[in-house]
Amino acid sequence: MASLVKLAKATLRPGIRAISTSLPAASSGAPPANGYSFELNDEQKEIQSLARKFTAEEIIPKAAEYDKTMEYPWPIVKKAWELGLINNHIPEHCGGTDQGVFNGCLIAEETAYGCTGIGTAMEATGLGQTPVIIAGNKEQQKKYLGRLIEEPLVAAYCVTEPGAGSDVNGVKTRAEKKGDEWILNGQKMWITNGGVANWYFLLARTNPDPKAPASKAFTGFIVEREFPGVTPGRKEINMGQRCSDTRGITFEDVRIPKENVLLGEGAGFKIAMGTFDKTRAPVNLILFLMRGCLNPQ
Repeated sequence: MASLVKLAKATLRPGIRAISTSLPAASSGAPPANGYSFELNDEQKEIQSLARKFTAEEIIPKAAEYDKTMEYPWPIVKKAWELGLINNHIPEHCGGTDQGVFNGCLIAEETAYGCTGIGTAMEATGLGQTPVIIAGNKEQQKKYLGRLIEEPLVAAYCVTEPGAGSDVNGVKTRAEKKGDEWILNGQKMWITNGGVANWYFLLARTNPDPKAPASKAFTGFIVEREFPGVTPGRKEINMGQRCSDTRGITFEDVRIPKENVLLGEGAGFKIAMGTFDKTRAPVNLILFLMRGCLNPQ
């Protein structure tokens, strides 16, 4: 890792940023005759190498102990933050490196090889950030994404409920507009990073009409963990991911300022679908969990 970090010159996020600014965007090799190449370009190879080295040095030696204690791997998450191995999709105007989905998958694959619990802890914050990346205004992005760049904090994505998972239309959590605020009530379930996140993206029903189309029935909010009425539940113990933090969260009369609405009232379903489009690809990390089983460390 040190050799890659030295490429940076006192810049934020030395690992990923140094790679992104010191290498050409395309592979130096000649393109194949058919116009398609499945080879990684130079930048992607460096990112993969950084993530692989980080996994070998920081994750694998400690994975069994974290699985035993079930403690959230904050020391590893903080080191990943220092290198830009998390928060790497955050736009440059917020201090991030604006990496694409593919580069994020390269990182997720390598960390999953070392430990899916630690890898999930690192990856889930990107899921929480994505709605703000794709739908937040400049002020929201600067405040909430910038916060994650300035400090080793994490976000979480609050959509799943006891009776609604990928079926977003089944969400029951409600938010009612009162003056310049929204009053939120409901329960979310299986929220990764739920007990350690600094803030959440949350989807709630804001149209009381049960016949309202999904495209207009839901609104997306940014909810701070410290808002009164936010109560994380007990930690779930997930096989193979015991050190990740997955919980239910109860929201009781939580007051959300209007400034924390994303894209406007009724735009929540669109935001959720856009987020799924950008965050489903890293599920490929399961292939590297399989690699770890077939080729143990």
